[in-house]
Amino acid sequence: MTDVSGAPVPATTRLGGPEAWLVWVLATIFVVWLFAIQTGYAVVSPEIQKSAALSLEQIGLAASIYTWVFAVVQFFSGALLDRFGSRPLLAIAVGFVTVGAFLYAGTTDFAVLALAQAVLAIGASFGFVGAGYVGGTWFQAARYGLMFGLVQAFASLGSAVGQPAILAFLQALSWQQLLVAFGCVGVLLVVLFVIFVRDPVRDPTTAGDAVPGPRRKNVLAQIFTELGRCFSNRQVVLAAALSAASFGTMLAVGTLWGPRIMEARGMSTAFATVLTAVAWLGLAIGAPVANIVSNRWGSRKRPAAIALALQGIAIALVIYLPTEVSGAALVLMFAVGLFSGAQMLGFTVAGESVDGSLIGSASAIVNGCCFIVSGLLTSIPSAFLPNTPELADYRSVLWLMPAVLAVGVVASLLLRERPRAHA
Repeated sequence: MTDVSGAPVPATTRLGGPEAWLVWVLATIFVVWLFAIQTGYAVVSPEIQKSAALSLEQIGLAASIYTWVFAVVQFFSGALLDRFGSRPLLAIAVGFVTVGAFLYAGTTDFAVLALAQAVLAIGASFGFVGAGYVGGTWFQAARYGLMFGLVQAFASLGSAVGQPAILAFLQALSWQQLLVAFGCVGVLLVVLFVIFVRDPVRDPTTAGDAVPGPRRKNVLAQIFTELGRCFSNRQVVLAAALSAASFGTMLAVGTLWGPRIMEARGMSTAFATVLTAVAWLGLAIGAPVANIVSNRWGSRKRPAAIALALQGIAIALVIYLPTEVSGAALVLMFAVGLFSGAQMLGFTVAGESVDGSLIGSASAIVNGCCFIVSGLLTSIPSAFLPNTPELADYRSVLWLMPAVLAVGVVASLLLRERPRAHA
């Protein structure tokens, strides 16, 4: 028996074995890499704004274009993974992000920046949900939530390290040269994905979690059918709402508003970047801990509701706290990230609420909603801010973030609890 490349493969593949970890590590590296590019926008956007003579509204709109394109393509990416598997889709996705990075480096006006963001978003839409799909197919179902949490932990840790690193690199390199370097890493990843990434081969008599195979139905019709099945599931919709509230606000803070608010408070760009990195470090810890606590409590809704409420309080204090004490800012930004780990419970609930053949679609719906909310939370405030906003200007529009988190708390409380298997 051979795979699509002609290489021999075993009749069945051992789940959770060395090959499973290799594929999962590559998928996770892809997520870490694209997160570094995505969150690095918070650091390089002031340089791009100056070089390309753009307004703050255009910078915010470009960030929103990324999130909107990502969200739209995301719904299809999950269904395509359910239908065709990770090979060759993930290698193609890495290729899109690589091309987007090179376009990003060539930004001379808003049109090029918008195109780069769109191309990046198309590829990135397969990243996080693709890593989750790999975890769901290469590991036992009971470990799905934990594996997804670990993906987010490494991605967030990469962002926490990446933002200060990008700032340091910008002392020696231009932002164009830095983005070219990101593109070169992408070329290497494409090669590795083509060689190593595939789906596990399983016993066809095994029930559940079937590996995608060829289907003769119309592809588009099948995708909409699968998405419809997920959207008709009350638990999936509520899971998407709680994750969108949690991660949507975190992404808005971590990619744009965090550094801008701190600079408006009189902090240096370097320290503002460190504070944003601290938020991502908090998420790196909170993402896996959320599922651990949830399993320990035997509940999804209670830890989700509590974490979202605490995240809302932390963000409100970041925006409205009168003090400019650095220590308080560090604690609050860490808390914003830590409690946003609740987003992972949305993915866990969605994965538990559908059968194995719809894991990609359900995860994509949750992740897509996260980016829709993030796009709204970057574009709406941008439209109401002046070109050189002060702290009072930010305070007048960023109340949207704690308000969105309040909606997430309500969605969490409406979840139905159900028995779960433990890893």
